[in-house]
Amino acid sequence: MSIAENEDEVTAGRPELLPLHGVRVLALEQMQALPYATQLLGRLGAEVVKVEPPGIGDSGRGSLPAMTDPHGRRVGATYLRNNFGKRSICVDLKDPAGVDLVRRLAPRFDVIAENSKPGAMARLGVGYEDIAAVHPRAVYVSVSGFGNTVATPYRDWPAFAPVVEAMSGIYEMKRTGDLPPTVAPVGALGDIGAALFASIGILAALRHRDLTGHGQYVDIAMFDAVVAMTDIVTNFWSMGLRNGELGPLIMHGFRASDGWFVLQVGREAHFAKLVALIGRPEWAADPRLATRQGWVDRLEDMLRPAIEKWAAGMTKLEACQRLGAAGLAAGPCLADAEVAADPHLAARSMLVELPRTDGVEQPVLAPGSPVRLSAVPARPERRPPWLGEHTDAVLAAELDLDQETLGALRTAGVIA
Repeated sequence: MSIAENEDEVTAGRPELLPLHGVRVLALEQMQALPYATQLLGRLGAEVVKVEPPGIGDSGRGSLPAMTDPHGRRVGATYLRNNFGKRSICVDLKDPAGVDLVRRLAPRFDVIAENSKPGAMARLGVGYEDIAAVHPRAVYVSVSGFGNTVATPYRDWPAFAPVVEAMSGIYEMKRTGDLPPTVAPVGALGDIGAALFASIGILAALRHRDLTGHGQYVDIAMFDAVVAMTDIVTNFWSMGLRNGELGPLIMHGFRASDGWFVLQVGREAHFAKLVALIGRPEWAADPRLATRQGWVDRLEDMLRPAIEKWAAGMTKLEACQRLGAAGLAAGPCLADAEVAADPHLAARSMLVELPRTDGVEQPVLAPGSPVRLSAVPARPERRPPWLGEHTDAVLAAELDLDQETLGALRTAGVIA
């Protein structure tokens, strides 16, 4: 997917057809758990203004790996992949004058969103009650490790994605023997999961406001979000499975000539197709393999050797193509470079190429939007904003501040 050269390219093509056109989001956000959500809303047409502290900005800017922006400042990968299409203003919320600016901005927006530690925004004077007092119709969203509205033993704990992922039970469920857990095995599941539930909560609250005229508080806990996605941990435990057991089915990795592929077989009809494909059709009637538990019990001494012998003369992609043609679900284990070059992702414009600003030829790749709507026109992405890039423009337009006032606020360190 391409990057727009200017604002006109993004707004061309009847932006009013975008489903969230007219929705305005003021995001007091950092890292990924909330920025991914507001970026998704922006890709669906919402206008997102990001509020960052002067100097360091969103802490995601300090992540590694990183590139250098046109002003010589480091911009980290976490920031780059979560802030397409936004505008950035720098306001010091530790200064009462900065708090005043945000309170004055709030009534101009539909959604005010934050993902600081519980209670942090309230202590600064921009919590839900503070914003609701000046903007009763506001949808106020908080994303935190363990939530803001219910007292729990973990409420005040700081949290990053691996913390809540570990607490969900999925690390222990997948751990082998005495080996340590594999941390963050799928990237920031805890962040993106929370962001997706935050997006759903925001959309539901906006719809509720349409019906009632009232705003409300949307409280998202990362721990809750991950438990919702790792549902097999508690569900399987409640149904008698222990120690990482996944039940009697084939859901394993197998080797081909150039790497691994994953195959899932959980039904007798599919098992019959598998054994026919690998040249052992008689196994469909073999009493040792008559039950699903029998498949698991004889996986290593019967099934794996036969499957891997069959796949030995094929690439992992060719093996999966053969399996798929037979009606069996399988997919190759792709390495990073293979994902970057995958034809499916190219066809669906799922990788955005962000040209680097520090002389490195390889563009930064970030995921595009997986949400496709038939009546919504495609449009190019707008790059993530540089720190404080839109401070003057936003404050002048929204609060009618003149250049003299803006200059005085900048001199005082309130804005940057």
